[in-house]
Amino acid sequence: MDHAVPADTASAAWKDEVFAALEAAGVTQVHYVPDAGHATLITRAHAHPRMRAVPLTTEEEGVAACVGAWLGGARAVLLMQSSGVGNCINMLSLIRNCGAPFLTLVTMRGEWAEFNPWQVPMSRATATVLEAMGVAVQRVERGEDAAETVEAAAALAYGASQAVAVLLSQRLIGRKVWK
Repeated sequence: MDHAVPADTASAAWKDEVFAALEAAGVTQVHYVPDAGHATLITRAHAHPRMRAVPLTTEEEGVAACVGAWLGGARAVLLMQSSGVGNCINMLSLIRNCGAPFLTLVTMRGEWAEFNPWQVPMSRATATVLEAMGVAVQRVERGEDAAETVEAAAALAYGASQAVAVLLSQRLIGRKVWK
């Protein structure tokens, strides 16, 4: 099984702060493909009385679900891993064509201390692919910057109807190991 081993477990409080930032931004739907790097956010969303956590079979479903949430008057976030960004390329055109706000939090693989060579190519292309599809990219390297970056990304997404991705570095989320 694939597990994240945090680089600094004492600083894992940033995950709760990121969840609080999503809550403060009025996010009521959390769409996700299961990922150890997002485990805290997923667990918190499932437990939250005013949020709906929706597991997906593929990341592009999440893009469509986030646009659908916006059309229905709700705010949504898509949680995915960098390898899933490649699955979304064509679906990202939906955001631009509908003029919908879009917020995604992307846990990065293929970077610091990666053991799986299959993760490296998409990791190197993630920011470029997102930007090519009109998505503004913000990156978080340190836990103390995570909540503020998500707050700013949510303000840009929901306030200015923009597509925004927050990339959470592999060093931040922790080394992945097979157990």
